Amino acid sequence: MKPTSPFKPTSGTADPGARGTARPATTVPHPPTAPSHPERIAITGGGPAGLYAAALLKRLHPDREITLWERNAPDDTFGFGVVLSDETLGGIEHADPVVYEALQRHFTRWDDIDIVHRGTRHTSGGHGFAALGRRRLLEILHARCRSLGVELRFRTEAPHPARLAQTYDLVIAADGVHSATREAYAQEFRPRLTTHRCRYLWLAADFAFGAFRFEIAETEHGVMQLHGYPYAADASTVIVEMREEVWRAAGFDEIDVPASVDRCAKIFADALGGRPLRANKSAWTTFRTVVNDRWSHGNVVLLGDAAHTAHFSIGSGTKLAVEDALALAACLEERPTLPEALAAYEEERRPVVASTQRAARASLEWFENLSLHLDQPPRQFAFNLLTRSRRVTHDNLRLRDPHFTAAVEREFGCPAGTPPMFTPFRLRGLTLRNRVVVSPMDMYSATDGVPGDLHLVHLGARALGGAGLVMTEMVCVSAEGRITPGCAGLYDDRQGEAWRRVAAFVHSQAPGTALGVQLGHSGRKGSTKLMWEGIDEPLEEGNWPLVAASPIPYGPGSQTPHELTVTQLTSIREQFAAAARRAAGAEFDLLELHCAHGYLLSGFLSPLTNHRTDAYGGPLAARLRFPLEVFDAVREVWPEDRPMTVRISATDWADGGTTAEDAVGIARAFVAHGADAIDVSTGQVVADERPEYGRSYQTPFADRIRHETGAPVIAVGAISSWDDVNSLILAGRTDLCALARPHLYDPNWTLHAAAEQGYEGPGAVWPAPYRAGSRRPRTGRTDAPKPRLTLGS
Repeated sequence: MKPTSPFKPTSGTADPGARGTARPATTVPHPPTAPSHPERIAITGGGPAGLYAAALLKRLHPDREITLWERNAPDDTFGFGVVLSDETLGGIEHADPVVYEALQRHFTRWDDIDIVHRGTRHTSGGHGFAALGRRRLLEILHARCRSLGVELRFRTEAPHPARLAQTYDLVIAADGVHSATREAYAQEFRPRLTTHRCRYLWLAADFAFGAFRFEIAETEHGVMQLHGYPYAADASTVIVEMREEVWRAAGFDEIDVPASVDRCAKIFADALGGRPLRANKSAWTTFRTVVNDRWSHGNVVLLGDAAHTAHFSIGSGTKLAVEDALALAACLEERPTLPEALAAYEEERRPVVASTQRAARASLEWFENLSLHLDQPPRQFAFNLLTRSRRVTHDNLRLRDPHFTAAVEREFGCPAGTPPMFTPFRLRGLTLRNRVVVSPMDMYSATDGVPGDLHLVHLGARALGGAGLVMTEMVCVSAEGRITPGCAGLYDDRQGEAWRRVAAFVHSQAPGTALGVQLGHSGRKGSTKLMWEGIDEPLEEGNWPLVAASPIPYGPGSQTPHELTVTQLTSIREQFAAAARRAAGAEFDLLELHCAHGYLLSGFLSPLTNHRTDAYGGPLAARLRFPLEVFDAVREVWPEDRPMTVRISATDWADGGTTAEDAVGIARAFVAHGADAIDVSTGQVVADERPEYGRSYQTPFADRIRHETGAPVIAVGAISSWDDVNSLILAGRTDLCALARPHLYDPNWTLHAAAEQGYEGPGAVWPAPYRAGSRRPRTGRTDAPKPRLTLGS
């Protein structure tokens, strides 16, 4: 039978199991000549991914020959419980009601999450979980496969992938995180495996927790955490996790698993009520994130953990496996040839998996750095934990559990009815009325460094739009320090007067909005075309000489800069101070020193761009020397009551570059010299960077700097919604949020965020001429009259 509509997506939990050993391929599988629907299918791996795919494919075409190999026994399993959501069940019900009904009979359900830290438990409700034993799940899938006629071969190693590819129309590799098939064709799939910092042990307890439970233990050796949830009326999964150095300090590396199980039970005796824990083929292991550049080769395709993994803390392993099986089966039905079907499967699944892996990485790293957050107020700590992956947000949590969220807001200091983003924040003598910053955005529209009407309109519109702080683009301290001929400056008095005009408009027409100036020097990234003519491409004519920490060009076609002499360093330092004096005279409220994105001062900080052998190169303290000298020179002339911030690139996204640890050291140094906040960006330092993009992807760096230095931070980078801003502020990951593209899309972004949340307080004041627009305009009627009477047949 064929489906009448596409298979629905699903959700679930990750599996710790692993199967298979790598064997080199001797023969590359050839693309099959068979058309759309493969009749002979080989599946390696008897976990949920392989079994569910087998059942779906056999149900769609009962005449198919499907053989599944599993090297373990039918009742062997790694781990205990599997969590499924209503979304998961909807997809399973749609695709196979028989499996759905069998699962329904065995579920344990609950709504709450308990977070226990320093003897205090906070409960958040409304989450909706359903779980069953992993062994029971496998039994259900075994029975379904047998009833449909799938041949299951347990305790049997699968033939070599090359042999399977030659003798079957389709080979599905569902053989787990240690996939032998993936390793056999590593040159084609191009896997990348990342091993992370924590050790964990998958266990069980013979009683049912009343909620999903997170418990923190602060031991003499370091922080340990328990993740626990019920999967039967009398059983719970328990995962104990800690950083590698804590694991070794506690001596777990010197004792066997039974002794480890006993110790874990004692450490978390309160959570367990003094009950013991039990193992099942358990071993201390480190989580590995699996990413593949390709998921299929010829007639071989990867499924589930063989293709990708996501950390167990967001419960997505079985979710992804089931979704993969559903998508693969649907694509095989919909596409006319196997190559098209496999390409469509990967095209459909890859973005979903990438998003899940980003969330899982955020969650994993939050737990790796758990110690940073231990001193937060208890409810804020709980909120931080719940929103760690960025999948659960402030608004989402407010819908699930309004009482818990309201309590967190009160503890944070939000007045009644005030979203976190509209609470004020003080930097030195400046009080910002809300936490929204219009991030610096180069306009490339100045003439001889003089800002014109476009700058007035651009900055003025965003000031009228309600942000607490509006930042200029990078304003250059010399003509030679410009990025492009269209960049603005503060190196002569005409420019100072033009900026004074902008500041006067903001202060008179948008009272309560602060205006900040960002000072910088392009360094080796200067003398380039306007952004829309060719970003980072050198000018075809009219170039000026470049200077930098070291004579290293930015890209293959870039100019080679001259290495700055000590005399030139002194001159540039004076240029920064002179620009700061003009900025003060122009009545800017805040000054930011640009030490990020590969520009001059950033070029001194990164070991990839600073190869100097004098006092300004070498270890981090020496690479900091010139940027700190510039900061001190600016701070000396900048008015005492006005704040100064520093923007840094917290990582270069490149091997051998600035690390997160370096970023903390850089931030500490600037704070010690008087910086009032650190604006935490990343990258753009070297041309061959490999950023890990995603929503709020730079925020973890700001979070770490905030908690390790105690200094206020500004988070920036793909923060696009007011819900994100509220979530990050309330969780204590940042103090201010800087947004760029959203403010290009909507100059009134902040005011609209207030209107959409029903907020009308002092944190978002509509200018008098705009007040009539403070409510969303009405639209045409889109509803239709509903039937008033239904007649029976």
